[in-house]
Amino acid sequence: MHFPDDIKYHPEHTWVRVTGDTGIIGITDYAQEELGEILYVDLPQAGDKVEKDGIFGAIESGKVSSDLYSPVSGEVIAVNEELEDSPELVNESPYDKGWLIKVKLSEPSELEKLLERREYLEKINI
Repeated sequence: MHFPDDIKYHPEHTWVRVTGDTGIIGITDYAQEELGEILYVDLPQAGDKVEKDGIFGAIESGKVSSDLYSPVSGEVIAVNEELEDSPELVNESPYDKGWLIKVKLSEPSELEKLLERREYLEKINI
């Protein structure tokens, strides 16, 4: 499994990579592996608001359906539309092609409360 250093991790297995005031959000490699083959992703629309620790969608696999928790608050400015026809991108490339949403951050200070790579690895016992 792969866990990049340049992102912040949420305890509910989502991540955010920030550039300026924009955050790209996805699920971790650990989460996609635990879920198994991703069959469907239910995401918000551009213009919707997300709240830190709030549910912004759901992800379904052959095993289970799981809620998606936002690591930050803000406005959705883009949704990965490729996932509609190719949800398996989340399995194949969870940090790149399998990203879920892009958000314009409303509270950048929330980033300080997220986990660093080392802390996340401790949480999942790796």
